[in-house]
Amino acid sequence: MRKLGTIDLEILHLAINENGTFNENNLENSKLKRLGVGKILDSLASLKDRKMLSLNNDGSFSITELAREILWSQKIPVWAKILRLLQIKSCSMDQIENILKISRDELDIEIEKLRKNQFVLMSPQRIEDKLVKVFEILPEGITEIDKTETEGFDKIKFSESKPEIEILSLVDEIIKEIQESQMEQTNKDSIISKLFRLKGKLEI
Repeated sequence: MRKLGTIDLEILHLAINENGTFNENNLENSKLKRLGVGKILDSLASLKDRKMLSLNNDGSFSITELAREILWSQKIPVWAKILRLLQIKSCSMDQIENILKISRDELDIEIEKLRKNQFVLMSPQRIEDKLVKVFEILPEGITEIDKTETEGFDKIKFSESKPEIEILSLVDEIIKEIQESQMEQTNKDSIISKLFRLKGKLEI
């Protein structure tokens, strides 16, 4: 897999959102504008040099098949797309759904499988006064997704859940229910903090 940086991802995601092709106006109206003209031009040139973008006669850019095969190809299993994305950056569930264009139900199943095999970690983070579940790839996940470059996707065997992992999953569900409850925020934070201490002891 060709390696992507966070800006590379943002540009290619813009292309996906614009049906494969974007122009100067699309860039101007996107969050990429914050980077400034120089940084954007450098990033576009880099992606073009790596054959992930092609320059059209009208000055617009189109995402190439090579770039699509990283995160948006039907040939890539969903679990592999998730790990590849999390190699680039940690993401919330909303971000994963938005970037990969995969249904929430399917993502829930695949992420739970990855989490139970300790390939990804979920940790609540406070973002704009809200606790949001953020997923990040673990070393075991990096090892497995890197192996697919030479061994393909069929060699990986997902193990059955161990009892302690099932308990950790249950704790995560409780945390989610507390986050969505109507109790006072201070009480939520206190209970969630205790649950995380419990998780820490279970993971030893």
